[in-house]
Amino acid sequence: MFLAAVVVALAAWDAFAGHLPVLHDRWDVALIAAALLPATFLVAWLLLPLAPSRALVALAAGGVALAVLLDLAGLEAGFNVTKIVAYALVGFVFLQLFEALSWVVLVAVVIPWVDIVSVYRGPTRVVVEDEPGIFERIAVSFSVPGEDAAARIGPPDILFFALFLATAARFGLRVAATWTAMTAAIAVTLVATYVFDLNGLPALPAVALGFLLPNADLLWARARQSRARAK
Repeated sequence: MFLAAVVVALAAWDAFAGHLPVLHDRWDVALIAAALLPATFLVAWLLLPLAPSRALVALAAGGVALAVLLDLAGLEAGFNVTKIVAYALVGFVFLQLFEALSWVVLVAVVIPWVDIVSVYRGPTRVVVEDEPGIFERIAVSFSVPGEDAAARIGPPDILFFALFLATAARFGLRVAATWTAMTAAIAVTLVATYVFDLNGLPALPAVALGFLLPNADLLWARARQSRARAK
């Protein structure tokens, strides 16, 4: 099963990356952007068949429970990759709360601004700066060769990535283009943090744009159809 192979590969990398030769920072960034980020978000794509499942809530709860157990057991590599699965499944669960595509589009328009405020003025900033241990536990880590340090992405970024990807599948939008655009936009955000020597940038604007831009014409057409039916 391809999903299992990707999950095992991610866990193996997380477990053994620290034993590899150290690379220059620019190569670490390139490795994460070109390989680890796509592999991580590929998990969400491969989980898509579960998005309409009636057992989705139970599966998401099971994923969260397994992640907690692996954390308590000290199995860091398994814990890290299980968080990816759990967050993606929770994102699918949130989609079940939306009855119309327009609701998701509204979320995609609003959530980047909420994320920007949170990162620079709100709870995300407080957690990252004042309680870094909490952020490190809940975030998904991208280990780099030969070092204990890692790049990290927060739970909401994966959750909304999964929500928007499942939205594309559910409402007949461009799934492959959506996945590609969201993944590329997050990779560009990561590279920008390195190039401009920043502590971090909000990722949800990239996720939202990656959903909206490749589907803009379809979303506009759906909106026009909805207005026509309302008349």
